[in-house]
Amino acid sequence: MKTRFIRAITLGAIFSAAAASAQTPPPTAPAVQKGTVMTAQANGTFDVKVKPLPEDEKVAGVKVGRLSIDKEWKGDMVGTSKGEMMTTGGEVKGSAGYVAVEIMDVTLAGRKGTFTLMHHATMKGDADFKMLIVVVPDSGTGDLKGISGALTIIIEGKNHSYKFDYTLPESK
Repeated sequence: MKTRFIRAITLGAIFSAAAASAQTPPPTAPAVQKGTVMTAQANGTFDVKVKPLPEDEKVAGVKVGRLSIDKEWKGDMVGTSKGEMMTTGGEVKGSAGYVAVEIMDVTLAGRKGTFTLMHHATMKGDADFKMLIVVVPDSGTGDLKGISGALTIIIEGKNHSYKFDYTLPESK
């Protein structure tokens, strides 16, 4: 199960990277005026440690793996995150899925705070991979209150990077 999950995440990141590189980059953020929202993109790398979690109560017939996620973020977004992931595989080799909740404790554009990311990904075979990682609405705290956005994970070999398209209310 763990090997299938790691393979699914790696393949997913590769497909996400290919899709992301095919997209037109977003326009440069306009000058922020009072009462407006800042739109920007953060890019960088991260290191990740994934560990199996002990099994709690099992639901009969449900094949689920649980893992902890610890990351260190570098680049335009600096800080750490912690999360929990649930994985499952299908009966066909290469078919899998995961969901995760990840609490970010970062500095972004000079603003410090926390927010929560929600992950959802599925893979069918080696080619059909779909991943969605978004900010949970109203989860921002501190200077990141009001943040929204979507994160793309890119894995090339053993290197992990990210592209985070986000919006933030004007800083006070």
